[in-house]
Amino acid sequence: MAAPQKILVIKLSALGDFVQAMGAAAAIRAFHGSAAITLLTTAPYLELARRAPYFDEVWVDERPRWYEPGAILRLRRRLRAGGFDRVYDLQTRLRSGLYFRLMRDGDRPEWSGIAAGASHPHRNPARNRMHTLDRQDEQLRLAGIPGPVPLPDLSWAATDIARFALPPGYVLLIPGGAAHRLKKRWPAERYAGLAARIAAAGLTPVVIGGGGEGPLGRIIAAAAPAVRDLTGATGFGDIVALGRGARRAIGNDTGPMHLAVAGGAPATVLYSAASDPRLTAPRGADVAILQRPDLAELDIDAVAATLGLS
Repeated sequence: MAAPQKILVIKLSALGDFVQAMGAAAAIRAFHGSAAITLLTTAPYLELARRAPYFDEVWVDERPRWYEPGAILRLRRRLRAGGFDRVYDLQTRLRSGLYFRLMRDGDRPEWSGIAAGASHPHRNPARNRMHTLDRQDEQLRLAGIPGPVPLPDLSWAATDIARFALPPGYVLLIPGGAAHRLKKRWPAERYAGLAARIAAAGLTPVVIGGGGEGPLGRIIAAAAPAVRDLTGATGFGDIVALGRGARRAIGNDTGPMHLAVAGGAPATVLYSAASDPRLTAPRGADVAILQRPDLAELDIDAVAATLGLS
């Protein structure tokens, strides 16, 4: 087969996984040069993906349910009409395996992933015990893309954050996370104590989070008048820019921490037994991982020490 000219990359969710796939996306773009590359993703990441320098087009996957045959047929028509020469499945889940089956029998594109029948399979039985970035690196090598895959660099996503009028010495605090996984969160009261310690050192604590995390921001802001509470006020690009300007970002194992690190932030990431940093931790030039089985066991001194505060 001639060199692929039309490429499809599949990466649907979640935020941290999407960010970590951007290193692989950069490697795919570098390897395929002027090929037309389309990304299939989900609606929350559409605008971020459109700003990425790796894709010529971005499609939104509406994630049809099995009981929605009309929607599945529409997706099948779109995938087949794309005329793709090769697909890089970076989602590698049951859903993206289904999309392999939706391609035309006997005329499927080359496929890098784990779907049965893929032309470039990633069959390593230990793949689910590999860090996400190492797994993607190996998958792409097996598809002919020489490594190493670069670390995700989302500097291109940074927005203008002048509207926040932040001082140069600020520390970014990211106390939230998935509402259904509360065991991944360091207690808000500990963040409040850390914010007071940061303010006492002459630095400005800046708290960010989704709109539903306003109560966390208020708890932390009550601990020190110097706290800037930006919960509900930042988009993905703002988080990248805030990470780039921060003295350090400190937060739980959550998507915005991946954005901050990919923006260049020195970072301290807090892990409980609910997730494994060996598999998912963001990687960067200065990333400290602190883990306790229960994050309630993590004291403020240990976190403050990563900022050089006693």
